[in-house]
Amino acid sequence: MVGVVPCVPADRRQPPLGRWFFSDRPRAVRPFEKREGAIVTTGTVKRVISDRGFGFIVGPDGKEYFFHRDGLAPSIDFDRLVGGESVTFEVEAGPKGPRAVQVQTA
Repeated sequence: MVGVVPCVPADRRQPPLGRWFFSDRPRAVRPFEKREGAIVTTGTVKRVISDRGFGFIVGPDGKEYFFHRDGLAPSIDFDRLVGGESVTFEVEAGPKGPRAVQVQTA
């Protein structure tokens, strides 16, 4: 049987893998993505672990919020944070609990 190509039913064919294929798929919503209508609150930087790139903010309710250097506004230099700075931030659900994003100086 030389030259015979097996016939695969249309419902079992794999779509070609290309850039257009992945862009046409609906994007899954991640639980830590920014949502519209986020609440902005104020707090104080409690602790910064500069060698690992993250820190913690204490909110007005006394709760601690994790933040990563990627969650800072461009106006804040992560390397200059030491703790005690007053900041505003948005709270969103992270993979390990609430996290602060869009952190800006108050």
